[in-house]
Amino acid sequence: MKGLNKLALATAIAAAPFAAQAELKAMDDSSMGNVTGQSGVTIELETQVGIDTVTYTDEGQFNLSNVNIGGGDGDASNGVDGLLDNLKVEIDVAGDGDALIHVGTTETDANGNPEPIDFGVSIGKATLDGTDTNDSTLLASNIGIEGNLAALDIQVDTATDELLVDTSFNVVDMDMTVDFLGVTVEDMQVMGADFFETEGTQANATAAAQFANASLVIAKTTAADGSTEGLGISVDDITADVRVGATIIGGESIGTIAMDNLNVTDTEMVVYGHADGNTQPIRP
Repeated sequence: MKGLNKLALATAIAAAPFAAQAELKAMDDSSMGNVTGQSGVTIELETQVGIDTVTYTDEGQFNLSNVNIGGGDGDASNGVDGLLDNLKVEIDVAGDGDALIHVGTTETDANGNPEPIDFGVSIGKATLDGTDTNDSTLLASNIGIEGNLAALDIQVDTATDELLVDTSFNVVDMDMTVDFLGVTVEDMQVMGADFFETEGTQANATAAAQFANASLVIAKTTAADGSTEGLGISVDDITADVRVGATIIGGESIGTIAMDNLNVTDTEMVVYGHADGNTQPIRP
């Protein structure tokens, strides 16, 4: 890709003097001004990712098999469609030391507005597997997610040591079978808060209708009893309209499910490890 080729060329040029052990010289005022006047780094990216197995091991194992990440075509049953592309990542370091990262697109529409980035994720199956027995449970299979990323902004705040995340996205189609319960979910959508209200009208094409919004704060924190440190995740706001097109049990759909103006706020979560033996099975 042209963007990546340019980055590789720039890296090679920058490294060449060091490889040649050239003499280091102090910059004059003019040269220093050219460096300090730069506005940051932009990276254009296209990629496709495939993973045979992702395994989390405690005593037993949780496995994800045949994981693929790439582009999307809006139909979750088709799996990943080509490359995850048209990504543009802009990186700056502000005067107060904050790291600022904006993930956007290289494409614009006829009016000059940025086009969302289509993505697709497919997972063949998710299983729980014993390590000291042959027991195994197929939790879910044929998981497909298709959607669009409108914006992603990330900030590392040096004043508070927090990671701030704001994003706008949608899921236009999600399918999965929850095998151990005998339930299949089809045509699930996660859209903007105005999606249902404007469906079938021109207003449905607006960002407020098409894209859900989420704001998160991630930082080091302590458990409620103060005994240990953990990873704190604060959900400041998630706003969306959600629809499940079909919930299939016994081979037939039992109907659709819709949640209008789903709003999640003031949610705090702390994640940390615990010693073995804290949890006991209901049925040994």
